[in-house]
Amino acid sequence: MNLQSNYLGLKLKSPIVVSASTLSEKLDNILQMEDNGAGAVVMFSVFEEQIRQEEAKFDAIARATSQVFAEANDFFPDLDEYHIATQSYLELIRQAKERVDIPIIASLNGITPEGWIDFSKQMEQAGADALEINVFYIPGDITLHGYEVEKRYVEIVEWVRSAVHIPIAVKLNPYFSNMGKMAADLSFAGANGLVLFNRFYQPDIDIHSMKIMHNLHYSEAAEIRLPLLWIALLSGQIKSSLAATTGVQSAAEVIKYLLAGANVTMTASALYKKGISYLKTMNLELQAWMQEMGFQSVDTFRGIMNHYNIEDKAAYERANYIKILESNKVSRSKY
Repeated sequence: MNLQSNYLGLKLKSPIVVSASTLSEKLDNILQMEDNGAGAVVMFSVFEEQIRQEEAKFDAIARATSQVFAEANDFFPDLDEYHIATQSYLELIRQAKERVDIPIIASLNGITPEGWIDFSKQMEQAGADALEINVFYIPGDITLHGYEVEKRYVEIVEWVRSAVHIPIAVKLNPYFSNMGKMAADLSFAGANGLVLFNRFYQPDIDIHSMKIMHNLHYSEAAEIRLPLLWIALLSGQIKSSLAATTGVQSAAEVIKYLLAGANVTMTASALYKKGISYLKTMNLELQAWMQEMGFQSVDTFRGIMNHYNIEDKAAYERANYIKILESNKVSRSKY
């Protein structure tokens, strides 16, 4: 069975990619990822705050950040948790490129135009095959219009596109007034790929200590529904590659995303739970399903169940909402 896939113009031996996580902080882990069949590895995200802190310029960045999140600073991750030096990050990219054949995709979370431009250039020079733009932006200013937020995303893509020659992907959240139009605008601005969706840091409150809890929960398979919907709707309608990065816990989620039109699927939670070697299991299960269904390659079934290709267009639209409610009414009437 041929698992070869194309993402951002890069040829991958598998559609299963390791998403940005601390798992890629160690070169040995990256080597294991390749050995167990990863199509590519997205490096853990480096934050501009980290870099500026390193350069003793953190105060200026903190002031810039506070203008956006002034009333909610406690609701964001503690930047002191991140200690990876810039040069160490770039050196890890160089080492990985020397030791593995699969694409290495750098990940950057910037704030200022200079940060996005300067650091993306450094990552390209270090040898990254592509760059994932990880935009973590929650406007704390409630007077900010939606179009201003959307403009910021487009500007970031334009800044980075003007700075580097390697492919760039944008890791998006789903909270836009018109997700389809936003995707099209980013594609037009120069994004070679879109990663759906970014799981925003969502804080919790300890009711006993009365403190904000900075903990992270792994994604679950049930969370694929929203990105699955949008990948099915966007597949075939925009030029950018589509990556699905939520809820991939097994080959079943990989298959669903590919049927909907994803170029690749990304996972990290499953590897935290079951180990890096689980990549091999997922690839084998994908191949077994392909053999059972008579598909010789991933390309032969990718997108066959997207919005454009299915007969029942309403399955991805408003009419299906009514069907779901009606079916639930029938099932409940049995009890």
